[in-house]
Formats: sequence, structure tokens, C-alpha cells
Amino acid sequence: MKHKKGAAFIIFILIFGVPCMAASAFWGFGNTASWKEEVLLHDGGKIVVERWQKYGGGHEIGQSPPIKEQTITFTLPGTEQVITWRDEYTEDIGHANFDLVALHIINNTPYIITTPRLCPSYNKWGRPNPPYVIFRYEGKEWKRIELAELPSEFNNVNLVIGSKTHAETLVSQELVSAEMVKKLNSDLTQKEYKTIIRTPLSKESLCPDWSSPRYTSPKAPFPITPQKKETGVK
Repeated sequence: MKHKKGAAFIIFILIFGVPCMAASAFWGFGNTASWKEEVLLHDGGKIVVERWQKYGGGHEIGQSPPIKEQTITFTLPGTEQVITWRDEYTEDIGHANFDLVALHIINNTPYIITTPRLCPSYNKWGRPNPPYVIFRYEGKEWKRIELAELPSEFNNVNLVIGSKTHAETLVSQELVSAEMVKKLNSDLTQKEYKTIIRTPLSKESLCPDWSSPRYTSPKAPFPITPQKKETGVK
């Protein structure tokens, strides 16, 4: 009888425990996640993109690893051209450089809008304000452009931003709809994630510039005059 109970317990683990173990292992070093996501374009049209991300890189003990690298792949509407944008691991940052914000297309030209991931990346990419790093697809490669070159028609944020936070939900969907993208982003409070802004943010909302005189040349609040030593000579 004991053997039967033991066998039943093993069967239970195999049937019900595997998903739990898979979910736990999902955040292990080097694991990946991928899903299909519906993107609402500026003109009301929609396309489906495939997103993929790999976890790894530097992180605190006890914390799950960050996104080490990521891609977004799509077919240019009206063509058979497949385009991929890739954000790779770099030693200076220790993980992927960007958070994806939006993908837009006009006149068969795609644009990717990102924000730097944490302050080291923000400093590396020139401390942009508003904090966007923007890429345009030209001649079969992605080139960085200035915010002023981004078409004014592009206003809506249309990609899931917290993709690591929502990874379990994303991979469980056959297709992440544009409505779900909006819902998953709704908890974000930063202005740059509500819409594509064109005016600078206050400095308080950005990463401190540790190289500025404010931080590198602090002054003592009260000058202290050195005391003279007593020599015993009158």
C-alpha cells in the first residue's frame, strides 16, 4: 500500500509539479522568454512582432538576473522584408542597454524608440532629455537619430515596457493584444512612458550627473581655521 501511495505521489509531482519547477527555473541564469505582441501604429494599423529576451549579467545576490540581451523581429507591412532590432550585452553596462518603448513605421521606414536601462546606460548614451535613444532603419541597418528627426506623428507608446516583470504573463499568451499592452503599461507613472514626449523633463526625474561640480567639488558648510600648536616658548 505504501508503494502505491509513493507511486501516486510521484505521478502527482510529474503532472502538477513540472509547471511549478519550470516557473521557478524560468528566472535561472541564461534562460529565455519569447512571445508575439500586437503593435498599434500611429495611423491605427496593427502589426505583430516577435519579441525575445535572455536573462543574465550582473545582479545582486538573491535577485533575479536582468535582461542580458533582447530582440524584436517583424515583417515590414506590404513587403516580405523581415527586420530585427537587437540589444546586446555590453561589458560596460553588465546587461542589455535599453528598455523598448515603441515601434513605429512611416513611408516603409521603421523607427525604434527606447530609454536607457538604468543610470550607467543613461550616461553612456549621452544623458538624453527626454530620455529616449531612437533608432531608424536605413540601408539594412539601424542608425541612431536625434529626437528632432523623429516624425511628429509618433506619439503613442505601443510596446510592453516592463517585459521582465510581466514575462510570465507574456509567454502564457498566444498573442499579446494591443489592449493588453496598454493595460500592462498602465501602472507606469513616468511621463516618458505615457506618451512620446518632446520637451525636456526636470533634472530631478533623471539620473544625477556625478561628474558635475555639484558632486565633485563639495564645499564645507562652515570653514574651519586650524589651531596653532602651543610650543611652550613665550
